[in-house]
Amino acid sequence: MIMSFNEQFDQHGIWRREFALRLKLLAEWMKDHDLLDAAVEERLHQLESKVRSDKVMVAFVAEFSRGKSELINAIFFAGYGRRIMPASAGRTTMCPTELGYDADVPPCLRLLPIETRLQAQALMEWRSVPEKWTRVDLDVNDPAQLAQALEKVAEVRHVSKEQATALGFWSDENIDDNPLVDADGLIEVPKWRHALINIAHPLLKQGLVILDTPGLNAIGAEPELTVSLIPQAQAVVFILAADTGVTKSDLAIWREHLIAGDDELMTRLVVLNKIDTLWDALSSPEQVQGQIERQRATSAEILCLPESRVIAVSAQKGLVAKVNRDDELLRASCLPVLELALAEGILGQRQKILRAAVAGGIAELRTEAGRAINIRRRDLAEQMDELRGLRGKNAAVIKHMRARIEQEQTEFDTSGAKIHAVRSVHVKLLREVFTLLSTPTLKGELSELTHALKQPGIKLGVKKAYGQTFSRLREGLQKSQIISADIHSMLLASFKQLNAEFGFSLQAPKEPELTCFAHDLDLIELSHLQYLGMSNVLKLSQPDFSDRLVRALSTRLRVVYESALGEVELWNKSAASQLDAQLRERRRNFGRRLDAIERIQSAACGLDERIAEIIEQENELNALDSKLKELTSHLATSPMATQKHAAMPVAAHVSLAGALA
Repeated sequence: MIMSFNEQFDQHGIWRREFALRLKLLAEWMKDHDLLDAAVEERLHQLESKVRSDKVMVAFVAEFSRGKSELINAIFFAGYGRRIMPASAGRTTMCPTELGYDADVPPCLRLLPIETRLQAQALMEWRSVPEKWTRVDLDVNDPAQLAQALEKVAEVRHVSKEQATALGFWSDENIDDNPLVDADGLIEVPKWRHALINIAHPLLKQGLVILDTPGLNAIGAEPELTVSLIPQAQAVVFILAADTGVTKSDLAIWREHLIAGDDELMTRLVVLNKIDTLWDALSSPEQVQGQIERQRATSAEILCLPESRVIAVSAQKGLVAKVNRDDELLRASCLPVLELALAEGILGQRQKILRAAVAGGIAELRTEAGRAINIRRRDLAEQMDELRGLRGKNAAVIKHMRARIEQEQTEFDTSGAKIHAVRSVHVKLLREVFTLLSTPTLKGELSELTHALKQPGIKLGVKKAYGQTFSRLREGLQKSQIISADIHSMLLASFKQLNAEFGFSLQAPKEPELTCFAHDLDLIELSHLQYLGMSNVLKLSQPDFSDRLVRALSTRLRVVYESALGEVELWNKSAASQLDAQLRERRRNFGRRLDAIERIQSAACGLDERIAEIIEQENELNALDSKLKELTSHLATSPMATQKHAAMPVAAHVSLAGALA
């Protein structure tokens, strides 16, 4: 049976929870068997964090009155038996609205006043200042109260032209884009800048985030939406009206904010909504379907998309059909077709990316932990050879052996200077990488662009400053990659020397791959270029808009740099923990060897007993290695395979929407 988006997301959530639980049990098992060094612990933490905090954001973007909020109701909230998001005629969602779930926050609606646009902080920074948000508690068990509370996102204010200009909703140069002026000379603007809805909806609890955006005028006034939030969404659903097709304002939103490259095509879905307006008693079903298909083809051609990425639906009829359990009307609404496209395309892509990341992390984890087992196995083999060589030897030979081990131990203890030298050079080179990827360096690289954007009037040189800024950022990443390669070469040589001199089995960890972060820079640069063309020259001349633009850019770049720095830090921990682990095991090995000699000297049967102990320890290590492979292989099982094994059959699975009813 084909699963809907809701059902597939439910299955995905089951896998994520089971994976996190297995990972926790693996960590406890590794700790009990002394396999949890700093690098392994960090790897476990990263895997757990990646899976537990994995979010799938679906952004719904449209001009006003395209039925966007109704579509959200139909897909995600039909189980409440009524509309939850405001979806009446006219303008409803006046401010960008995020729906998600945070277990540490009670069910509530948080609203950021529109006046915060007049202050310097970026939108992301306001999230950490909860006292500046207006909070409305929500009763998730009372659909009527919930729907009434959420109507606040549609609240507006009426302000003067001067105030509207300062808030970014009025421009004397772009008259066509300005809102209407009422009889009193006032202009309607949103009361709120951003809304956060936190409710324990089953899908939201499992990591879904829904971004409901307002129309073109509001999007353009908040650059952080289009340079940060929307580009990070795993899916963007762009809604058109079936009766009008692609209008001028629709096309403006698409070209300025949503157009994507070939590699991002799978993240874009266009919905031709309100097909029920074409249902006509005077036309045959075939004629109506022909109209719909022509609108799909025309819309796809205008937006330069494959026709398969344009889906015609009736959100309103789909919602009514779900509430009334009318299967025939649901099929006619074509809503299941859209849900299937979301499930197979968007969620499927997300699962594929997560599977690849998890598989890579587990492979590294197995290597890190397996190395400790191999060190112990090698030390036992050395001890076994040493003890077997003592068979039939007299007390003098055994005494000589003890003296030789003590001498090796002394020489090893004095070798600390060499190991310290390796670490010093390693840390010195790493410090350069850390500096290149630090927040102060990022601020310095952005200073020229910030200065250019803050110049009064028309900013003709800003595009050049923008290009130069990103060139320097890419050069910084390239330099970091080159230094990392130098560190890797040094580690290879140093580890080879230490292995030869002290019998270690050190392996230089794979150097961090920073090219993916260069790709992130390319995407960020592309998302900002839309603001630097001639069509936005007048908007860029507004100091407050330029200020918001550079703050949004800085916020997103900081995330990229922090992620790159995290990769380098993990690499450093992997190299350092290897050295620490092998030093620790070598010291333990000396102790065990001396203890064995002492026991052999004090009892005639001590040699055979010690050999038997080593054989038993080798068997235990083999069992440990097998268990490690078993546990990590189980973790590496693909999500879909795990879901099929762990979850009940889809036919018997109650849909999430039904569970909410």
